[in-house]
Amino acid sequence: MKFTLSWLKDHLETTASVAEIAETLTDLGLEVEDISDPAARLGDFTIGKVVSAEKHPDADKLRVCQVATDAGETQIICGAPNAREGITVVIAKPGVYVPGIDTTIGVGKIRGIESHGMMCSEREMELSEEHDGIIELPSGEVGERFVDWLAENDPSKVDPVIEIAITPNRPDALGVRGIALDLAARGLGTMKPAPTAGIEGQFACPIKVTIDEDAATGGCEVFGGRLIRDVQNGPSPAWLQDRLRAIGLRPISRLVDITNFFTYDRNRPLHVFDADKVTGDLRVHRSKGGETLTGLDEKDYTFGPGQVVISDETGIESIGGIMGGLATGCTEETVNVFLEAAVWDHIQIATTGRALKINSDARYRNERGIDPAFNMEALDLATQMILDLCGGEPSNRIMAGKVPDVSRAYKLDPARVQSLVGMDIPESEQRQTLTALGFKLEGNMAHVPSWRPDIQGEADLVEEVARIASLTKLKGRPMARVGAGVPKPILSPMQKREQVARRSMAALGYNECVTYSFIDHGSATLFGGGDASTMLANPISSEMSHMRPDLLPGLLQAAARNQARGIMDLALFEVGHAFDGGEPGEQHLQVCGVLIGRSGPKDVHGTSRAVDLYDAKADAEAVLAAIGAPAKAQILRGAPDWWHPGRHGMVCLGPKKVMAVFGELHPKVLRAMDVKGSAVAFTLWPAEVPLPRKSSATRGAMAISDLQAVERDFAFVVDQEVEALTLVNAAAGADKALIEDVRIFDEFIGGTLGEGKKSLAMTVRLQPRDTTLKEADIEAVSARIIDKVTKATGGTLRG
Repeated sequence: MKFTLSWLKDHLETTASVAEIAETLTDLGLEVEDISDPAARLGDFTIGKVVSAEKHPDADKLRVCQVATDAGETQIICGAPNAREGITVVIAKPGVYVPGIDTTIGVGKIRGIESHGMMCSEREMELSEEHDGIIELPSGEVGERFVDWLAENDPSKVDPVIEIAITPNRPDALGVRGIALDLAARGLGTMKPAPTAGIEGQFACPIKVTIDEDAATGGCEVFGGRLIRDVQNGPSPAWLQDRLRAIGLRPISRLVDITNFFTYDRNRPLHVFDADKVTGDLRVHRSKGGETLTGLDEKDYTFGPGQVVISDETGIESIGGIMGGLATGCTEETVNVFLEAAVWDHIQIATTGRALKINSDARYRNERGIDPAFNMEALDLATQMILDLCGGEPSNRIMAGKVPDVSRAYKLDPARVQSLVGMDIPESEQRQTLTALGFKLEGNMAHVPSWRPDIQGEADLVEEVARIASLTKLKGRPMARVGAGVPKPILSPMQKREQVARRSMAALGYNECVTYSFIDHGSATLFGGGDASTMLANPISSEMSHMRPDLLPGLLQAAARNQARGIMDLALFEVGHAFDGGEPGEQHLQVCGVLIGRSGPKDVHGTSRAVDLYDAKADAEAVLAAIGAPAKAQILRGAPDWWHPGRHGMVCLGPKKVMAVFGELHPKVLRAMDVKGSAVAFTLWPAEVPLPRKSSATRGAMAISDLQAVERDFAFVVDQEVEALTLVNAAAGADKALIEDVRIFDEFIGGTLGEGKKSLAMTVRLQPRDTTLKEADIEAVSARIIDKVTKATGGTLRG
């Protein structure tokens, strides 16, 4: 959005400098992107007077001029046809940069004669495109700065241009008056009264307008217009042309320039039809599809079905709210003009503009939102300017549809500025700020002005108050402490465990992965999921259709991608949630690790080996220990079928309390996931690890017994189907307080044992806590161990 300083002062009474205005605008949220100040560009040019002008002896078109300057009389060679004695000119002395030719003037020789400067044209100084000759000033003192002369005699030429960035939520700032309102609310000036116009029609408008029923909803809210006859179109006055050129628009004619003026002055797009080219009445409707129109930009557009257009009896004449048609556009021969002001649905404008690939000022503003309450007033104001500049006679206004009601009010709670923003602003100042921005306050209710579609709640009132007060005044303060001393921990036990597990896995040499919570249906089915409860209603792709039932699918997919790129030795882990269903609370935290390949690079000593389930077991136990799992846990079978049936284990506290699973993954699962070779993994459920009975910020004292430990070996003959774990669990349960460890150290099959039998030997470590064990105590415990194992396995003690 561009505007000039003088344009801003049409609405704002202010003495602030351009720098102050720019700084304030940025602080208000209207970020200044560029300032073009001609005074700074032209500050080194001075006024001189040609004392004499003689023909150059070696060039017919050059003149050798003696010019009076502030540094005395100097010689300048000039090729302009109007260079002659007695005229007042603009001088660029040696060392002055001329922007129009991108050159710094120096002393040089032209056809053997020295030239000490340059007499400039308007184009060379970027004042206009005029380049037929050098500037001839009607007045001016020799040595006077040219910018000072311009400021007094032609101020539009040195009018600074400010360009600001507009966020999509501030369409009101797409008009110069909306920008002025923000500055006035900050206290940078006083708003001038808004211009008004009461136009009385002199005759009935011969052109009627209707809005089709399907276009009235989500298409055109209200369509106002009037005919103005006997106008005289032509070039706009200089002030209007200068204003449009300053913001980058090309002046076209009075009628068109007036509509462009209101587009930028009040964020009010308008359109003018040449009424003599309109056949019959106008109708706002949706296109059937396939119709064509040549726009004012002389490009042909083909409409899709459902786009809102304006037609007369011969066909489509305008793209509603975006661009008019060339056939009914105004020219210098236009005598009768139909002026349109309408309010369009912004979503429909955006959809149509995008489909037709049209970027116009009208589309830009209509799709962001204009002031609907200003519609008919804008029609009158534009009519008045047409009458002032073009003459003519206006008809009565016509209107189809009705102005939409956008009135709304929200409660103003002065305390919320402190709670939401942290600024202490008195209630009186808050009310004054909102009033200055156009809000109407009735008690504690703030009625939103019609030109602010972005205000949608009480928090937006707080934002406006804080924005005008300036967020630069916001000072950082430490949060207040509740009570004295060290504050209580803010992390929950599960959050602490998650943090510890993540650090432990990294310390073990694993690389962390962060995978999507969504996986494909096939992978979800392999790991016990894939049902309708975890299916996404609107997946972003077919490979992300279900919530993951486990973290392993994502890790295996990551492993497959790495293997496809030649990385075969992998140690990956992830900490995250898996999902049992689609409802809140139907998820659980997991810690998963996957090992694939070898334990290290091959070497001459043969220390590298393929990873196995015991690597996964060791790492799982290390993480469990780090998050506080009890040291005494059982290893059981019975894991889900994506684990290898004979090469896995569950770390349990009883048959129903599973803290972790480790082992090899089933080969069919690895084939389905396109993982090459075998893979071992483990999954931990931190929530299944019991919380300590006593919570303390300090670690408990280490319990070390100074009494001698005793180890006893036992060998049992059992059936070959009996698992070693059964013996270990039975022996450990003989005396949970005294028995510290049970380990299998030997297995023997065959020989004199007989068919279907095996011998398992184990060491039981007894660690007394109170008194030294006597032989009788050891024998008693041994007897209980033999009894427990015999009952659990049906085996016998080997002699």
